[in-house]
Amino acid sequence: SRAPGFVSRDELASLSDPSKITSLVLWESADIYDQWKASHERAAAMAGAVELWARQPESERFTVTGRLGAAG
Repeated sequence: SRAPGFVSRDELASLSDPSKITSLVLWESADIYDQWKASHERAAAMAGAVELWARQPESERFTVTGRLGAAG
């Protein structure tokens, strides 16, 4: 969360299978995210994480096309 360009992260847990977790992570740009993925800081943060997963995580990128929310 302290990485430059990081915007936010939401975690979603499946109601039918709590072992299924989705992370929705927003970055300022794809280039900044690519830099984070290639960084030593990320490698250190992810060290040992593979042992916690029942299966390899899947990763996919999306473009934010809009956001709905309650009026403030």
